[in-house]
Amino acid sequence: MPPLFRNRVFLIVAGADLLQQIGIWVRNMALLFYIMEQTGNNPTAVALLTALEYLPIFVFSMIGGTLADRWNPKKTVIIGDSLSAVSIVVILGLVSAGWWQAAFAATVVSAVVSQFSQPSSSVLFKRHVPEELIGAAIGITQSQMAIFMIGGPILGTLIYSRLGIEASLGVLIAVFALAALIQLALPSSPRDTSPAPSPLLRDMREGIRYVAGKPNLRLTAVMFLLVGCATGITQPLDVFVTMERLGLAKEAVQWFEALAGVGLLAGGIIAAVFSGIVDRHRSLIIPLALMALSIGTVIEVLSLWPVLTGSVRFLLGIIMTFFQIVFGALIIKEVDEAYIGRTNGAIVPLMMGGILIGSAISGLLAEISLFAAYGVSAALTAAGAALATRLRTTDAAKHTPTHAENA
Repeated sequence: MPPLFRNRVFLIVAGADLLQQIGIWVRNMALLFYIMEQTGNNPTAVALLTALEYLPIFVFSMIGGTLADRWNPKKTVIIGDSLSAVSIVVILGLVSAGWWQAAFAATVVSAVVSQFSQPSSSVLFKRHVPEELIGAAIGITQSQMAIFMIGGPILGTLIYSRLGIEASLGVLIAVFALAALIQLALPSSPRDTSPAPSPLLRDMREGIRYVAGKPNLRLTAVMFLLVGCATGITQPLDVFVTMERLGLAKEAVQWFEALAGVGLLAGGIIAAVFSGIVDRHRSLIIPLALMALSIGTVIEVLSLWPVLTGSVRFLLGIIMTFFQIVFGALIIKEVDEAYIGRTNGAIVPLMMGGILIGSAISGLLAEISLFAAYGVSAALTAAGAALATRLRTTDAAKHTPTHAENA
């Protein structure tokens, strides 16, 4: 672990990610409350806010990944955060002038920029973080996300309730500007510009063919779709499990969500500490993790005891973290650097699409029974576990980190 904390690239990327997490949660909570106030708690407006967060993932994920494979990753992350800060300045001006609808644009801008900057961060890890430390690096960044899943809503709510929408947007400007500033210290990461750039659509098609031509990536794409569908089915129904199976008020669902967040945090720490073991046995960990998720889903809907349900949510949080970390490491390690952005752009939308498909059918399944809905979710996850047994560790991508990161 100590060598990782001496790696300059890791420290800078993790620091920028920490600032971005602050911005994301201040944005999420401030815009939610502000738009509810402006529309009289209109559920359609709230649904639109959520849709505007996910839609750019479908529209820009592949484009952003393809361009991230072409562009200088250091410049991409700096320009991305700088554009976010500048765009929020414009939005703040419009909101101050009474155009409250401009608040929707803050979500769109943030979501679009992330489709370019996230793949570039993966490229920086691949170039500058030694391969044996990548699992620990991803574990720590996942832990940061888990911490903000727990404390982010509190922080965002506090800032908005005390200071209002204009101050909340001001915080967004500050954190994105500071993230761009600290990333100036990243080592130079130029792209090879000797060949003439090919047309964008051709590069996108090559990215899809690359994923289709790699057995591990094909399996990963299908598993992401299955797990996305399974998650989408159960996510909207958690509140009904809380009320109908546990006999608790609907507000109690927040405590089970918090336990899942604590599990994510614990899983990230465990995976970071034991990253070497996790990496060596990832072909075994992935199917076991998915099967455990499937079993946990069944236990969750059968349980009549809050303590049991809470314990399951905590354990599922840990397991889901292992799933995310192992797959994140797999993408960085086994994908050629020139295709990291396009691989992310091809696979990530499948999970998001699966979540939307699952959410669309969850109500229909719940009308049959909660057992039917959770049973279908568990079956989809078990199918993903069966596919995961076919994953094989490969050395397809070369990883030759430079020495600049340790300067």
